[in-house]
Amino acid sequence: MYRFIEQTVDRYMTREVRTVSRDLAMGALNDLFAADDFNAYPVVDRNAVIGVVSKFDFLKCFSLTQSSILPPYGELMKRTVADVMVHEFIYVNAATRLARVLQLMVEHRLRSIPVLGEGHRLVGIISREDVMRALRDSTGPVAT
Repeated sequence: MYRFIEQTVDRYMTREVRTVSRDLAMGALNDLFAADDFNAYPVVDRNAVIGVVSKFDFLKCFSLTQSSILPPYGELMKRTVADVMVHEFIYVNAATRLARVLQLMVEHRLRSIPVLGEGHRLVGIISREDVMRALRDSTGPVAT
């Protein structure tokens, strides 16, 4: 377990990250969620991450109050990522220790966390699966 505490994000993060733009329509976002089976996408504008959009955010698009008029499904699907994305989000950098990432994931029930570099530029993403892999690697037999 001590080896895990020393591990950092840069060793386990995924560097090729699928992103979306703020102008993407809900219909297209729904197709991406179905195709990729990701829980969330970083939202990028001019190479900087400006937010995150998750399946939960997508579903909020269809959550209507009793006092609201129900718009047609087609109209809801024309809304964009900008209408539902989260602007304030948790992120880490490549030097963050995985123990901290694990803590953030547990406390905030996150499946993945964007890894940002200078200027909020996306350099990767760290997922639960990545952290689990690091735990397996770190708790295996110690080489002598």
